[in-house]
Amino acid sequence: MGHSQQDKADSHQRVVGVAAARFREAGLGGPGVAELMKAADLTHGGFYRHFASRDDLVAEAVEYMRTQFERGMDTVAERGLARLIDEYLTEAHRDAPATGCAVVALGGDIARGTDRARSAYTHQVKSYIELIGGLLEAESDSAAARRQARATLSALVGAMLLARAVNDEDLSRELLDSVKEQLGRGFV
Repeated sequence: MGHSQQDKADSHQRVVGVAAARFREAGLGGPGVAELMKAADLTHGGFYRHFASRDDLVAEAVEYMRTQFERGMDTVAERGLARLIDEYLTEAHRDAPATGCAVVALGGDIARGTDRARSAYTHQVKSYIELIGGLLEAESDSAAARRQARATLSALVGAMLLARAVNDEDLSRELLDSVKEQLGRGFV
């Protein structure tokens, strides 16, 4: 008995969602096709009915992460830059890479990704810069706001990357808190 087109679309989206979470946790090279399909409650053999290759799945998962980010942008913009910084640089965000920022989670891997995956990632970085720059424009001219937005994003991502990477809990918290404090003072 064949599956309906809707069932196939639902299964496809389930695989992409699982892959997006797993790639954030383990990196782009981490989970294999069999593991991802099993986590999506599908058979390994069905993979190629949904994707031409693993690279296609990676690219689609990165695109999916980008669209997840864009859906939340309006809410973040309404709260202001100080709130964005406070919510981004938390231990909860640090400890939940599967649902956290794809820019920090994929930063080390994406440079070795396909053009399609890198394009989706680049789009997300540009979106962050535009969002932060828009929140800063009231305080300075457009060119200055974009420069500060690039520096702010770099500080946020760098702090989160380091906080996740170190195995010293105190240092991890200090990295998050120090950058939060400096950004709050307009250091960047």
